[in-house]
Amino acid sequence: MKELKALYIIVNAGFSAEVVDIARSVGSTGATIINARGSVSKPKTILGITIDTEKEIVLSVVERDVAVKIMEQVKEKAGVGTAAHGLCFFLPVEMSTLTIHDKVIEE
Repeated sequence: MKELKALYIIVNAGFSAEVVDIARSVGSTGATIINARGSVSKPKTILGITIDTEKEIVLSVVERDVAVKIMEQVKEKAGVGTAAHGLCFFLPVEMSTLTIHDKVIEE
């Protein structure tokens, strides 16, 4: 049985397409992009308007070795030291029903 992982990549808003391209280049077949809001930094107020830190979460279910390769590439190309300010982590997938290229795979 394959060791599937749910890979989460959190980036500043506007960088999710770049991260999806990175993930696909290493072996991911798809991803879900979720809009989010950061809570670490205090929201800025300009002229009475509060501006939150907008984030995007890229979620992809991949095999463990692919997840590690994606994380390495994201760290290099879109990591904390870049404008994307990306960070990644993965969690185990206990059970899934995946559709890959119109073929249902249950694990």
